Amino acid sequence: MSRKSRRASPGFLFLQMAKRHPIGVFDSGYGGLTVLGEVVQALPGYDYLYLGDNARAPYGSRSFESVYRYTLGCVKWLFDQGCPLIVLACNTASAKALRTIQQKDLQHIAPDNRVLGVIRPTTEIIGNFTRSGKIGILATTGTVQSGSYRIEIEKFFPQVGVFQQACPMWVPLVENNEHLGPGADYFVREGIDKLMSQEEGIDIVLLACTHYPLMIDKIREFMPPGVQVMTQGNIVAISLADYLKRHPEIESRLTQNGDMHFYTTDSTEDFDAHASIFYGKPVQSSYLSLT
Repeated sequence: MSRKSRRASPGFLFLQMAKRHPIGVFDSGYGGLTVLGEVVQALPGYDYLYLGDNARAPYGSRSFESVYRYTLGCVKWLFDQGCPLIVLACNTASAKALRTIQQKDLQHIAPDNRVLGVIRPTTEIIGNFTRSGKIGILATTGTVQSGSYRIEIEKFFPQVGVFQQACPMWVPLVENNEHLGPGADYFVREGIDKLMSQEEGIDIVLLACTHYPLMIDKIREFMPPGVQVMTQGNIVAISLADYLKRHPEIESRLTQNGDMHFYTTDSTEDFDAHASIFYGKPVQSSYLSLT
């Protein structure tokens, strides 16, 4: 099916969404689908609306202002579709845009709605898993430059040391389906070696990008013995389930029809072909223009 034939007008989308109130899940591209899969497994039955801003991806190397502006536009669109709760399943958006949206924008555009990220749930618990008190972070350039993980982990575990390494080639490898081949070995080994050389004794390494779980077998292959590799999807899913229990005023507004819809700001054909790799099952998306 062509992109044109699956394109829906804003008015049509609103009418379709008006009778349901899904959990919105946003990512700059495909990576958030790894989080969505874990969330759906933990919280089946809810309605979900996924938006991938593929036309402007990747966010990792973009400025704070651009990431904030793009993310805010996508959040507003998801609110317009009836989502009372949005998860920014993107580390870069969570690092560069979430705090401003929560503290500045939400009160003006949708004071009763909520926007959550993927950084806080992870940093609240990760210090419990290290024996040495030394944690490694593998992430995009934007996430590393934001310092968000170091700042947040220090709040909960001030005695823990945090060491970060940007891996700018890893996302392109995944999105070009080269992440499992021998051509990826050099870049995976390089990122890991640069991280581990910063400090002896790192025993926990967090994959702080939602693309990276697709490379986890190769990452573990080059990781030193005794180092535990952690991903975020399950952590975020457990945290979201707990959040809904603690916030019945939000949970009661969510509809549970088992509906699932996917939107992309770029080619639906490309999105569907790549998304099935991240989500683990076939996906059919609709095109959305946010320009």
